[in-house]
Amino acid sequence: MSHGHSHAGAAAGDRRRLAMALGVTLVVLASGVVGGLVTGSLALLADAGHMLTDAAGLGVALLASSLALRPATDARTWGLQRAEVLAAVLQAAMLLAVGVLITVEGVRRLLSPPDVAAPEMLAFGAVGLAGNLLALWVLTRRGGGHRGHEDEHQHPMGLNRRAAVLEVISDGLGSVAVLLAAAVIALTGWTRADALVSLLIGVLIIPRTVVLLREATDVLLEAVPRGLDLSAVRRHLLEQPHVQAVHDLHASQISSGLPVLSAHVVLDDSCFIDGHAPEVLDQLQACVAGHFPVSITHSTFQVEPASHADHEHGVHA
Repeated sequence: MSHGHSHAGAAAGDRRRLAMALGVTLVVLASGVVGGLVTGSLALLADAGHMLTDAAGLGVALLASSLALRPATDARTWGLQRAEVLAAVLQAAMLLAVGVLITVEGVRRLLSPPDVAAPEMLAFGAVGLAGNLLALWVLTRRGGGHRGHEDEHQHPMGLNRRAAVLEVISDGLGSVAVLLAAAVIALTGWTRADALVSLLIGVLIIPRTVVLLREATDVLLEAVPRGLDLSAVRRHLLEQPHVQAVHDLHASQISSGLPVLSAHVVLDDSCFIDGHAPEVLDQLQACVAGHFPVSITHSTFQVEPASHADHEHGVHA
């Protein structure tokens, strides 16, 4: 088995796990909505909203892993990879609205708590926790047999799958909070526990959603990838042998995990006489691919002699 084929198999395994976990999460989400309506528990509905954030995260991860395999075309030179970002923006906007509604309703119920059917709430909360545990098992289990173990060792859990595991663990904590609220109500009759847990889950939803929305918006606005200091990149490029100047330096992301960089690099005139320019170009590409915290394997450098400055139009810093 070739390395490329093995890597593709590992990626396909990640997609299968993500799809299975998404299916489990959607079932538990539906159960939470039904349970909230039946019992009158806002905590169950809030936990369902929390699961909606996880379902959105799993959906985006599944979309990203699928679209990454779509071939580029002359009309879409990067394929459909940016569709992941568009989906994330739409989902984040929707989830932000859900989080705000849960928080507002939680405050209202804290001031005027309604009756809550604690035993039923406990049962639906247990269903939610069981679903979270099942999804976590699906995402973290090793493949069957010796080959599955070998593939897991050679190709450890991908970033999408690791993020999904964190999402499911977070959702499981929300289910535990629902169970604790149900137990408090059943034992003491203090129904405000339902509202307090709802507010807690709302607090979990909103910051995560704001972070997702900000990161997706940064990609759409072609902001410099997080963790990449463009001034440090410029300084390091200027330190390379034969480099006189760097201008029109730009860095952005096509989608999450796919940073790109381009620049015009002015070289000594001698590089274009003795044929040294290709070697300098190799050094520049190796520099941005391995020297910085954000590895940029898609880089484009226009190397030019100092005399070319007279022909430049609209040069940027």
